[in-house]
Amino acid sequence: MIDKLDIQYIYVQFVSVTGRVVGKGMPASRWEDLATRGVQMVYGAVANVATDRRGRYLGYGPEASELIAIPEPETFAQLPWDGRVARVFARLFRNREEAENPGAALSSDCRGNLARQHAAFAERHGTHLRVGTEPEMMWLRRNAGNELVGVSKPYCYHVDQLEELRDISMRVLTYGQALGLEMIQGDHEDAPGQLELNFRFDDPLRNADRLITYRQICRQVAREFGVIACFMTKPFPGLSASGCHHNLSLWRGGDDETIARETETTVPGVRRYRTGGVNLLVGDRAVGSNPLQLNDIGQRMVGGVVTHLPALTALAASTVHSYRRLWDTGFWAPLTAGWGFQNRTSAVRVSAPDRVEYRTADSMVNPYLMAAGLLAAMDDGLVNNLDPGPPSSANSYDSTPDPQPTLPMNLGAALTALDRDEVLRAALPGDMYRVYTAHKRDEWERFLATTSEWDFDFYLDYVS
Repeated sequence: MIDKLDIQYIYVQFVSVTGRVVGKGMPASRWEDLATRGVQMVYGAVANVATDRRGRYLGYGPEASELIAIPEPETFAQLPWDGRVARVFARLFRNREEAENPGAALSSDCRGNLARQHAAFAERHGTHLRVGTEPEMMWLRRNAGNELVGVSKPYCYHVDQLEELRDISMRVLTYGQALGLEMIQGDHEDAPGQLELNFRFDDPLRNADRLITYRQICRQVAREFGVIACFMTKPFPGLSASGCHHNLSLWRGGDDETIARETETTVPGVRRYRTGGVNLLVGDRAVGSNPLQLNDIGQRMVGGVVTHLPALTALAASTVHSYRRLWDTGFWAPLTAGWGFQNRTSAVRVSAPDRVEYRTADSMVNPYLMAAGLLAAMDDGLVNNLDPGPPSSANSYDSTPDPQPTLPMNLGAALTALDRDEVLRAALPGDMYRVYTAHKRDEWERFLATTSEWDFDFYLDYVS
């Protein structure tokens, strides 16, 4: 492939605990050697090689060894915007010279962790998870006053606003198709410049890889058009935020489908999708029952997710800023820690007879950690026959309070819920929990220790 496509340079990439794409580049002539031996980077790369507010390295110190990143050839893809360059995802391992567990899987590799978690889930239950994500984001620019504004107006479903963004979205679609994202539909959302361009659902690892690829595509298109691809969750108070709803279904059977395409931007390539099989959420229904009524496996699946909603929030709403979305009620974000049929104010919605929608995740989510957490919650529900309780049909935005509890409403509360949830902690095994929570607690502490414009506006004349 490298010779046929005349590839000259290759990015070996993985994803840190915060969802950032990191890695190294190599001349293509070095591929055979480095693909066999692996690429070395400091362990702290999984935590962005960042320090906490006291100057201490997060996750791993400078005395730690170096990880080994082994490229996975099936993820190799030529970049459609520069055919000289390709990218490949990598799986991470401990250094071969480590005193303990040399060469073992690196537990703080969020991508490798998800692959292992899903394999164990499939073996235990004889079923596998398929996920479809809805990647909302905003296309912004700076005006003459250097303020961030949308490239389009905040008109939901407005075709004329799709026209405003046509050149941008068509470039995204072209690159997406070339990189194996089977693009299916999209719309203009409620906020300025806000688009949701969806791609086909698949198993958790492939879906997460495609979401990361989609973000990289948007960043490249932004460079080409001189705009900003904004995945920050809520840049505009009083307008809708960007979510990343996760649509979940459980399947038995199915095979990989190989799709070969030729476009103007790439030579024929292979894109694998999980197809066929039996969706276990749509079987075993009583005649004449509510078409949205959950069957037994759906009840237990939702029961697990609802039981662990507080802790899941620490993965779904993973930043201090994420909670701006939850506090600014009335803009389609979930508020209650419960479930309902078509109830968008609940964290879990049965959106169709064949899938369940988890709504708390936002545009900054790490999809590998999110899927691992959801797998752990669903596993608990299936094994222990957890009951989700009655569905809610109440609009939680109304003044009449909903009896269901609310989600954690700040990052600190969500991290406390995660710390108390043994099932969700087990979804982040080994070093993963320690590295992730160290990063996030430092983020929370930095926020609490920061003086902002709000402090001056609210307190400058507070006692005078």
